[in-house]
Amino acid sequence: MTKKKITAIYPGSFDPVTNGHIDIIKRSIKIFSRVIPAILVNPEKKPLFSIEERLEMLRDACKELKDVEPVFFDGLLVEAAKKYDASVVIRGIRAVSDYEYELQMALMNRSLHEELETLFLVPAQEYSFLSSRLVKDVYRAGGNIKNFVTPFVAEKLKEKFNL
Repeated sequence: MTKKKITAIYPGSFDPVTNGHIDIIKRSIKIFSRVIPAILVNPEKKPLFSIEERLEMLRDACKELKDVEPVFFDGLLVEAAKKYDASVVIRGIRAVSDYEYELQMALMNRSLHEELETLFLVPAQEYSFLSSRLVKDVYRAGGNIKNFVTPFVAEKLKEKFNL
């Protein structure tokens, strides 16, 4: 039996990419033939890292993963999904509060592109609390983040905060 080739897109800000993101990507590639981690260009947000920096960190984090292609996009997720021939959106859910927002987004995406399915994945327990914002906050306050990001991301945070 031949496995059906399905591309999934995993959108996010990835500011910066965390081990929680990488966990979701690694588990997604076991399910889908191709995974596109896609950095959303959101003019309403004030990211710490530029698009280029986030893409560099995401590419480094995924460099050993076959069939994973980090990209960035602006505009609607459904248009990016069409561009990359993705039929599934991957979203990580850490808590009930995430679910409420993500459900609204999934339903909106389905109303805009009815063939686009959303799959919610729960992160590994050790990452269930982790977010890019928390990593930045902990680092800014002098905390140890080595279990939360790759060494490359930790170095980029050090450069950004001049620590």
